[in-house]
Amino acid sequence: MYQAFIDAFSLLAQLDATIIRIVITSIQVSLSALILGTLVGLPLGAWLATEEFAGKKVAIVILNSLMGVPTVIVGVLVYLILSRSGPFGEWGWLFTVKGMIVAQFFITTPLIAALSRQILEDSWRVHREPFMTLRLPPLARLKWLIWDCRFSLTIAILAGFARAISEVGAVMIVGGNIDRVTRTMTTAIALETSKGDLALALSLGIVLLGIVLLANIFIFVVRQIAERRYG
Repeated sequence: MYQAFIDAFSLLAQLDATIIRIVITSIQVSLSALILGTLVGLPLGAWLATEEFAGKKVAIVILNSLMGVPTVIVGVLVYLILSRSGPFGEWGWLFTVKGMIVAQFFITTPLIAALSRQILEDSWRVHREPFMTLRLPPLARLKWLIWDCRFSLTIAILAGFARAISEVGAVMIVGGNIDRVTRTMTTAIALETSKGDLALALSLGIVLLGIVLLANIFIFVVRQIAERRYG
C-alpha cells in the first residue's frame, strides 16, 4: 500500500502522458456538459421560479426527482438514443466524447435547474411586488433576478460540475472507456483498480480529489464574498 502511494506520486511528478490525457478528456467532457447544462438549466429554473401555470408543482416534483435518478439509468437511455437502432444513431456519437457530453448534460441539467429554481424563487418572493409595480417584462425580470443571485447561482453551477467530474456510470456505458479516446478519470480508476494497477488508479484519484477540492474552495470564497456584500 505504501509503495502504491509512492508510485502514484512518482507518476504525478513525472507528468505521465497517460494521466494528462485522461485528465484532459475528463475536464473537456465535464466542462462542456456544464456549459450546456447551465445554458438550459438556469433559464428553466428561473422560469419555474417566477411563472405560474397549471401543473407547476408537478413539474417541480419531477425536476427534483430527476436529480436523484441513478446515473447508470441515464447512461442506458442515452445509449439507446445514440445506438445504431436509436433515433440519433446516424450521428455516430456512441463511444465518443460527444456522446459522453450528452450523458453528463442530462445529469447536470436537472441539478442546476432545481437548485437555481429554489435560489431564484426565494429572491422572487422579495422582489415580486416591485417588479410588478414597474411592469417589467418577463425577460427583464429574469435577467435582474439572475444577476442579483449570481453568487448563489455560482454555487449551484459548481455543484453541477462536481457531479459531472465525479460521475462514472453513464460515461462508462456511453463512452465505453476506450483508451486514448473516451477514458476519463473515474472510468480509468475503476478499470485500473480491477487490473491491479493501483499506482495509476491512486494518481488519478489524487488529481480528481484535487479538482473537487479546488471547486469547493472556490465555492467557499464565493460564499464569503456574497455574505460580506449582502450579509
